[in-house]
Amino acid sequence: MNGIQRLVLILIFSLLTACSEVWNNPYPEEDDGKNILYSSFSERPKHLDPVRSYSSNEYTFIGQIYEPPLQYHYLKRPYELIPLTAEKVPTPVFLDKNHKRLPKNTKREKLAYSVYTIKIKPGIKFQPHPAFARSGSGEFLYHNLTAEQLEMVHTLDDFEKSGFRELTALDYVYQIKRIAQPSLHSPIFGTMSDYIVGLKELSQEIKKAEDELKASGTENTFIDLNQFHLPGIKVIDKYTYQIKIKGLYPQLVYWLAMPFFAPMPEEAIKFYSQPGLKEKNISLNWYPIGTGAYMLSVNNPNRQMVLDKNPNYRKVLYPRWGEEGDEEAGLLRDAGVPMPFIDKVIYNLEKESIPYWNKFLQGYYDTSGVNSDSFDQAIQFSGGGDARLTDTMLEKEIRLSTSIAASVYYMGFNMRDPLVGGLDKKSKKLRQAISIAMDYEEFISIFANGRGVAAQGPIPPGIFGYVSGVEGINPYVYDWIDGSQKRKNIDVAKKLMAEAGYPNGIDKKTGKPLVLNLDITASGPDDKARLNWYRKQFQKIDIQLVIRNTMYNRFQEKMHKGTAQIFIWGWNADYPDPENFLFLLYGPNSKVDVNGENAANYSNPKFDELFDKMKNMPNSRRRQKVIDEMVDIVREDAPWIFGFNPKQYGLYHHWYQNAKPNLMSHNTMQYKRISPQERQRKRNEWNDPILWPVILLIVIFAVGTIPAYMTYRQKEHMASKG
Repeated sequence: MNGIQRLVLILIFSLLTACSEVWNNPYPEEDDGKNILYSSFSERPKHLDPVRSYSSNEYTFIGQIYEPPLQYHYLKRPYELIPLTAEKVPTPVFLDKNHKRLPKNTKREKLAYSVYTIKIKPGIKFQPHPAFARSGSGEFLYHNLTAEQLEMVHTLDDFEKSGFRELTALDYVYQIKRIAQPSLHSPIFGTMSDYIVGLKELSQEIKKAEDELKASGTENTFIDLNQFHLPGIKVIDKYTYQIKIKGLYPQLVYWLAMPFFAPMPEEAIKFYSQPGLKEKNISLNWYPIGTGAYMLSVNNPNRQMVLDKNPNYRKVLYPRWGEEGDEEAGLLRDAGVPMPFIDKVIYNLEKESIPYWNKFLQGYYDTSGVNSDSFDQAIQFSGGGDARLTDTMLEKEIRLSTSIAASVYYMGFNMRDPLVGGLDKKSKKLRQAISIAMDYEEFISIFANGRGVAAQGPIPPGIFGYVSGVEGINPYVYDWIDGSQKRKNIDVAKKLMAEAGYPNGIDKKTGKPLVLNLDITASGPDDKARLNWYRKQFQKIDIQLVIRNTMYNRFQEKMHKGTAQIFIWGWNADYPDPENFLFLLYGPNSKVDVNGENAANYSNPKFDELFDKMKNMPNSRRRQKVIDEMVDIVREDAPWIFGFNPKQYGLYHHWYQNAKPNLMSHNTMQYKRISPQERQRKRNEWNDPILWPVILLIVIFAVGTIPAYMTYRQKEHMASKG
């Protein structure tokens, strides 16, 4: 056996003995088989401070860390508020202007205040954190850091010791005061200051203190909010506090399920306010501190973020009941079992969708959404239009979950614009004509891969007030034919155009073609086709559409000043109440006047009157009747083209359990379970290296070198004879 043959055999033997190994595993070998969930993020969460955060990519993390007093039941639908840290969901006590208690059936005009009493469960503990660390004598170890100590600190892990303490009512009160702190720019301050007694005045007092602190030149930014009085908030005892609001605002309980109202320990603010820490990215926006099931142990936004199980988490049990079908779906197998089930959640930075998708198919990610790049590989539609998995996905035992989001995407008209605005009959008919022409069924098919349903009004499915079927269609845009809704013929739209004074797209007053402007922010390569589609829809009724594409800041300025003409907007529910969608069309909430969320600047006195009546009503037939009247008004006025309600598709590997879409809850990670052993088995099966092509190439190479080797040996032999 010559040297080349021996080398070939060694290489082949090495490859064969490596067959049992997975070569493309992106994770450390020591993590194989561990109870770790793998997910991803595409950009750094900007705010992890719950008083400032208002973005879904931020809630992915802080929802697992912070605990407001209330939450939504994980399984039940419609969404049901239940206690989280509170003993029960609070019900208000009503007071008159003299603070005397009123009966529940008191007329609204006599009611001056509503008082909510929240009692939290004892024994809840904060996660370990250096802010709580104390010396043997009881002094905080890290609240007065020296320059020498700061030199040794680069991350939160560099602090040698940590501590914790019990959650108290004062921590919730402290956080509510932070909503009023001007330097924090809490996005809900405007709304809450209209209701929580004294919050607006508190903000002015804190602003004065902040200005004085800044003028003093000190680097420490700590302001002791406990020294400020807030009349609308009262600590009753260690575990009980009250919130007093002006008038009636039943939606407050929904806000109590959001991170804005999660507890904040004063120790954390003192700790993070010290000079030098912010420059090292040691702040509340990087290292949250809560009482939830998980704690953020690694924050490296250029690579990875990691949630670890909170060692101080109390005993919380998986729900014992759900809705019909949950037991058959296997969603109650863990009923009554303590949570969380997963020890660690690792989020890797993935800026591109294709690498993530490939890793999901290889078993290196446990779940995946469905984007346009992977849609055809994952989803196919039946003859009835229902989405189902492709055979490739079924072979891998991947499961599909679909749900209609509590969201609406719409095209809005600036109702103060002289061309497309106004409530006169001609203006209404112009907007109705455009609404018919905008074929959102086609848009959903082309640009959303069928992931959506055409909206019939401002309220999406799943929210009280939404009506389905023939009674729920928009009669100005659709007809009900053979058991389903059909968009009106384009001839109807052209007739409306003529009645509006624009026959064949010509303005009868000026004799010139009607030209309208769509203000938009579009920068991606896929936007061109979408913008051309918009033009095509307007062309169907002879309107020339000009696309005014601007940077986002410029677009925002146009919206604030009311100079945009037509625009595209959307809204995700903050809470499952129709008020959270209908307020988008409430006159006093105008974008131009108060920088509110009424981006269309729509104002109809009758609608506004009904909104004031509806917003504080309990869900009932009476409330439904008022909502129906409001929806009829906006359908006729058409300040929006009611776009579509998006569908969310989720893919789960079979080892990922207890997965049920919950569009309102933020603390859902604790309910999930995985089988690490089954995942590892499938990873090995799906990523077994295919070696025969490599072995074949080696053999071909070896065979090809034999003639050269023989020639070399002959020359050597002849040389030795000579």
